[in-house]
Amino acid sequence: MDTLDAMRVFVAVVERNGFSAAAQALDMSTAGVTRQVAALEKRLSTRLLHRTTRRVSPTSAGAAYYAQCVRLLAEFDALEASIGAQALEPSGMLRINAPVSWGIARLGPLLAGYRERFPQVELDLALSDRLVDMVEEGYDVAIRITREPSPTLIARRLGQSRISLCAAPAYLAAHGTPQAPEDLQTHTCLGYSYWAAGDHWPLQGPGGEVKVAMTTLLRANNGDVLREAAIAGMGVILQPDFLLEEALADGRLVRILPEWEAAPIGIFAVYTSRSHLAPKVRSFIDYLVETGV
Repeated sequence: MDTLDAMRVFVAVVERNGFSAAAQALDMSTAGVTRQVAALEKRLSTRLLHRTTRRVSPTSAGAAYYAQCVRLLAEFDALEASIGAQALEPSGMLRINAPVSWGIARLGPLLAGYRERFPQVELDLALSDRLVDMVEEGYDVAIRITREPSPTLIARRLGQSRISLCAAPAYLAAHGTPQAPEDLQTHTCLGYSYWAAGDHWPLQGPGGEVKVAMTTLLRANNGDVLREAAIAGMGVILQPDFLLEEALADGRLVRILPEWEAAPIGIFAVYTSRSHLAPKVRSFIDYLVETGV
């Protein structure tokens, strides 16, 4: 027996003063209504209704139970309506994880527009370049900049970025401009700690792919730090264009070996499951796709 269904049947019997009228209102058989009430009484070990040939009325216990049923059913219906509304309208706390540099350069400027469109969503953004465990750390969506997102996650591609070699004009004036990938071995390079190839930079160009072993003077886990060090003349960097655009545009950095680059890297929004995807997650990812980040 479903207790909630039985409670609804009992309430209908009390309010309509009989089994037949309740059955008609609930689109049930009279026998079905009678069985539900009898099962409820058996479960409670209490007689809930006085039954005569003319009418049905609650016992004192039944009257008290009826009042509680009305209250509980109203609260339950309100709860279901609330959850149903949330299932349709983006709302609640959205926890996002994104890489530091990309989050500052690309994501930060978009958040106000998203909140204006979806004011019921609260945003909790954590910037980190380490690979977070989305389930364990409770993130709804994460941005991954990678060539191949984890097969354990659902990924939606947002775009990609060039990865270019750059240096400051002052550094090149002092140390010379590389003319071929192997020339990089005589230069000071600034390495990214999470670069999968370590101190070997895989470059693609006219001669196919080459891996150049670098002399790394500085290694850091943040691309902004490496860019600023390069601008200060410390060495050569290999970084994605979303980090380099402004410095390239104003001449603080220049591309070197422009025909040689690392393979473009993908930008993905990832989440943990396709089933019952929350509207807040779907709306956020759709918004990122729409804005062309």
